[in-house]
Amino acid sequence: MKYFFKIEKNPRKGLIAVEWIVIGYMLLTTLVILFTFTKMDNAEEMLWGRFRVLMSIAALWGVYRMVPCGFTMFCRIALHLFLLSWWYPDTYDINRIFPNLDHLFASWEQQLFGFQPALLFCEAMPSKWFSELMMMSYSSYYPLIAVITLFYLFCRQQEFERATFIIIGAFFIYYLIFDFLPVTGPQYYYLAAGMDQIAKGVFPDVGHYFATHQECLPIPGFSDGFFHHAVEAAHESGERPTAAFPSSHVGITTILTLLAWHTRNKALIILSLVLLTLMCFATVYLRAHYAVDVFAGWISAAVIYGVLYFLAKKICSIRK
Repeated sequence: MKYFFKIEKNPRKGLIAVEWIVIGYMLLTTLVILFTFTKMDNAEEMLWGRFRVLMSIAALWGVYRMVPCGFTMFCRIALHLFLLSWWYPDTYDINRIFPNLDHLFASWEQQLFGFQPALLFCEAMPSKWFSELMMMSYSSYYPLIAVITLFYLFCRQQEFERATFIIIGAFFIYYLIFDFLPVTGPQYYYLAAGMDQIAKGVFPDVGHYFATHQECLPIPGFSDGFFHHAVEAAHESGERPTAAFPSSHVGITTILTLLAWHTRNKALIILSLVLLTLMCFATVYLRAHYAVDVFAGWISAAVIYGVLYFLAKKICSIRK
């Protein structure tokens, strides 16, 4: 508790690294919104939302300057952790102005495997327990973020800012990719293209179909399961036809596993590795991603973690 409420002798005057990442993303996407204003349905709402985030950053900075301690610094970082899911729909609002590219990714999937793993996986494993295992794994995404973050907060306080910088920075890098790479994933594309066409290995170009359509396939598996209902509720509240390649679920979970590995805590490492393994299967089982999205999630995570870890060592202070 001393870390939280002890007044700092030399408080930082400017913005912290996490805040600069958020402001940079807001600035870049604001320019995109302004240049494509007439093509967006809710451009004014998106701009107003960015203004509110900017004011929140300024307000928490002001509070920290008045009471410079670990708790007020934590609030500055926690704001952006809580807003991660709020930013997600932005990727759809921006990328739907571009023509959809799922037909390319589905074709590559077919060439690589000779079939569509997302189409056949859930049919090959119809058991209730396996369905619930996949749903539980997919649902573990945000809880695992909370576990890793809280572990660093309470057990590795000197590295908390670095760890959250890597997590938040990774999210915004993925969001930036999704903004300009309009791939929706099987759950949306299969329905739009027609399941009969997909079964035949035919992958039509649907163009700007998702600019006006958000219908998706029902979530497969045991429909009466607890975790099935949890995933279903999450999809209904915030899912959009966006953010399929690379899989940020796999990418972020991989980065969380690397952060767990850095702690050398065996329980945390085992938990992260198990959930990462299951997540790779779950994203395809739910038809949220193509298998190639999973591979891209691993590769992108390794690159993003390496870059952000290097930057974190340079720009994030160590709390003594």
